[in-house]
Amino acid sequence: MIRIKNITKNYGDLQVLKGIDLTVNEKEIVTIVGASGAGKSTLLHIIGTLDLPDSGELWFGETNIATLSPVRLAAFRNHNIGFVFQFHHLLPEFTALENVCIPAWIKGTAKKEAEKKAGELLELMGLKDRIAHKPNELSGGEQQRVSVARALINNPQVILADEPSGNLDSQTKNDLHRLFFSLKDQLGQTFVIVTHDTGLAEMSDRQIRLKDGKIA
Repeated sequence: MIRIKNITKNYGDLQVLKGIDLTVNEKEIVTIVGASGAGKSTLLHIIGTLDLPDSGELWFGETNIATLSPVRLAAFRNHNIGFVFQFHHLLPEFTALENVCIPAWIKGTAKKEAEKKAGELLELMGLKDRIAHKPNELSGGEQQRVSVARALINNPQVILADEPSGNLDSQTKNDLHRLFFSLKDQLGQTFVIVTHDTGLAEMSDRQIRLKDGKIA
């Protein structure tokens, strides 16, 4: 589903990625592991089209990302990629339901249709009774599950997660990890996850270990 060919990325004189080749298949949970500074988040941001490589190619199916204009790229990202970060980035003035709806509204989905789908996703997350609560009324684990629902709202090809459990206690972290595998089984969802958590990495279908900007 995703093909990366000889991706490189520099920041000034610092070469962060040094020729990465990688494929990600549908319905697969892939973890990217390695020491801090190995290039994990940089690679994830390039896969997510949040950053562009200096050289190499990124393909989603038959789409070469380099051929998309900025406007088309933003639309492609909104339709095809969901994001979950270490910090949930929920908007504090909106309810859980409204936060989940935002990507769908950006896509142009009708308000009632978006709210119906958001409600179904929040129920799937075990948050049926929390949909009218604002982020400051939710626990850390609940907030992160809202962010997972938000990532799912547009039926993306892939969810990219950057240290999604890094800010959670042990029990909540384990619950979130089990949720990812449940979503893979129930929805056929694909995940690419940057993590320092060895337990999650060992549970995944495949570990990609980065070392000094290369796949070890």
